[in-house]
Amino acid sequence: MSIPVLSSMWGRVFSLLLLGVVLSAGLTGWLAFGEREKTLTQFRENHAIDRIEQLVRALDVLPADNRAQFLATAPKLGLEVTPLPLVAGNSNAHSDYARAVSQRLGKRFRVVSLSDNDHMLCPPSAEGKNCEVLGISLHDGTNLRMTVLPPRSPLPPFRQDFMQILMLLLVCIGVLAYLIAKMTMRPLQHLAQSAAELGLDINRPPVKEQGSIEIRQATHALNAMQARIRQHISQRTNMLAAITHDLQTPVTRLRLRLEKVQDTELREKLIGDLSAMQMMIREGLDLARSMDSSEPVVQVDLESLLHSICEDAHDAGQTVRFEGQSGLQVMGRPQALRRCLTNLVDNAVKYGQSAFVRLKAGEQAEAHLVHIYVRDQGPGIPTEYLQQVLEPFFRLESSRSRDSGGTGLGLTIAQNITQQHGGQLRLKNLEGGGLEVRLTLPRHTV
Repeated sequence: MSIPVLSSMWGRVFSLLLLGVVLSAGLTGWLAFGEREKTLTQFRENHAIDRIEQLVRALDVLPADNRAQFLATAPKLGLEVTPLPLVAGNSNAHSDYARAVSQRLGKRFRVVSLSDNDHMLCPPSAEGKNCEVLGISLHDGTNLRMTVLPPRSPLPPFRQDFMQILMLLLVCIGVLAYLIAKMTMRPLQHLAQSAAELGLDINRPPVKEQGSIEIRQATHALNAMQARIRQHISQRTNMLAAITHDLQTPVTRLRLRLEKVQDTELREKLIGDLSAMQMMIREGLDLARSMDSSEPVVQVDLESLLHSICEDAHDAGQTVRFEGQSGLQVMGRPQALRRCLTNLVDNAVKYGQSAFVRLKAGEQAEAHLVHIYVRDQGPGIPTEYLQQVLEPFFRLESSRSRDSGGTGLGLTIAQNITQQHGGQLRLKNLEGGGLEVRLTLPRHTV
């Protein structure tokens, strides 16, 4: 199961930036704390040795009777000095720290370690810590036990003020990652939106080429593709319109000449064929118009449009019934939508004897959509042909008679217009018989 935030590129960029910066900050903090511990350890080893040298040399030059008073008044600075009856002579008792102190004091003083593997000599305040207990012999033979206390532990990092600073840092990192992700993805989102709008209006103005080099290259490619598609559609539409328009003149001349044919039966057959040809020419022109998106897009009240179409069909003697919600509007081309819906109603009446048109708003997840249902009481369409009937010139019947097979362009025209409006056309056989055509369009809300 994928996380919704990570399903978008914006979410992935934001998450990677946030995770990367947080991990980098955590690693930096861990290294900083480790370096602080190392620095404190070096301080103990260096500065404490300096303090030992100063204290030992001061005690060495003082008379024995004044040493106790000096130790009582001298600042401790991590050192505790007490008399020691005897300094062990075992040379193996020298630790690295004891050897370092011995090198600093010189051969005049004898230094041995008293705390090798024995932390019982450390005071309770240093229990569990790495303290050093040294035995030092002065020049007059006086033995001292010098306990080098470890430096005071640094304050724990997870204090209240530290947590406040940490939270502020995380918030700043999150805001920075959000701004970077937003700034990076905004051109891509704009480009994706422009590509989606291109599918609805091929004649829309080209996208302004701006931003980074990669974004400008992608925008240039999109604009070039739009120009090529517009040119191809224009050429195909003009060619189809020119052919169908030019056929009108010879067909009209043929009809006039057929009126002079003496054989009545032959004349009726020829006139019927010419009528079918004229119908094909008209639908060819309608198909060319359905691919033309030059009509301006305006706000369309679907209830008024459907009511007008159904009234026109009823006046023409067709059995059409309409039922729908009011206040449902879309952004579209009124004449194109009228042509699309008229084709659907005509098909329902032609093959199903009647049409029931219903207008309904989408519910819940489809609240941004509006549905138009056109149902008939005909025989329906075999399931394997439900998609093929939307293709140009596809007919379930082999006859080209308008009363039976038709030209196979009505649903194709409706499909083209629906796609130009960002909608969807679906066909479904009803259980009780008949066919249902559902036209879904994006709803326009004021």
